[in-house]
Amino acid sequence: MRGDHGLRIFTGNANPALAASIAAELQTPLGEICVKQFADGEIFVKIEESARGQDIFLVQPTCFPVNDNLMELLIMIDAFRRASARRITVVLPYYGYARQDKKIKPREPVTARLVANLITQAGASRVLCLDLHAGQIQGFFDLPVDHLYAGPLIAEHLKAEGLYDGTTVVVSPDVGGVARARALAEHLKTSIAIIAKRRPEPNQVEIMEIIGDVSGKVCIMVDDMIDTGGSIVQGAEALMDRGAIGVHACCTHAILSGKAVERVHCSPLRSLVVTDTIPLPETKRHPKIKVVSVAPLLANAIFRIHEDNSVSELFSHYADH
Repeated sequence: MRGDHGLRIFTGNANPALAASIAAELQTPLGEICVKQFADGEIFVKIEESARGQDIFLVQPTCFPVNDNLMELLIMIDAFRRASARRITVVLPYYGYARQDKKIKPREPVTARLVANLITQAGASRVLCLDLHAGQIQGFFDLPVDHLYAGPLIAEHLKAEGLYDGTTVVVSPDVGGVARARALAEHLKTSIAIIAKRRPEPNQVEIMEIIGDVSGKVCIMVDDMIDTGGSIVQGAEALMDRGAIGVHACCTHAILSGKAVERVHCSPLRSLVVTDTIPLPETKRHPKIKVVSVAPLLANAIFRIHEDNSVSELFSHYADH
């Protein structure tokens, strides 16, 4: 893009490869910072260049190990605040603890709000997020939040694979994801279907019913995240049982905990399209899993924030979520 003009990109240990790609897109080197642990597990941070008056962007998804990466982020924010940075923008490609965004049962916490409070109190100036688990999380922050969508990037990849028009149908794996599925379906010029399910316990899924016509169609399941893979695999099996001729899946955040990759391998899924908001180690690489980078999108948004230009214009041709 251009020279830095006071714009500096820093990262902890959560996803340095993504941060490096963003810095390369912006044609600026990654900022120099030391983030490591003491012998007892405490986190040590030292900024190794001047941050005074700089426009700082901290790229740090709070993915596994969630607590370590979250604590790194909070300490980095505090370090830059005390180093007299002009503005500290937290770039959260993946927002950990987002799934508990409301009380469903008595005596449960709202951890999504707790994390927002921690980031705010640590000294962040604004937050840049990507595909939050629930849109209302933006309201948990008492500071500006820019919310990006990976949908257009995933849609372009699917179109390049020929998965649009004709016999294709976009499937939401639950009722809460209908808006996401509709936005993708409009981009691919196809219809939508919905899987109605219930969760008796966390990470457990029961398929109740499929709403919409999937018989003879190539189905594309879309979700914001895939954790254990149980929901997406059971959904794929249910779609095949209802007459689908093929099933693909896509998501923004590839958590892929436990035996998720093994489940994907053994499932009827033809492919799983994910992004690099969360690093995908070699142990989780699989021929079915295709990775689309969000670095160009995040770099564009960062530059727009730095120049005080509109971020929403990035999605002017994409349906609202």
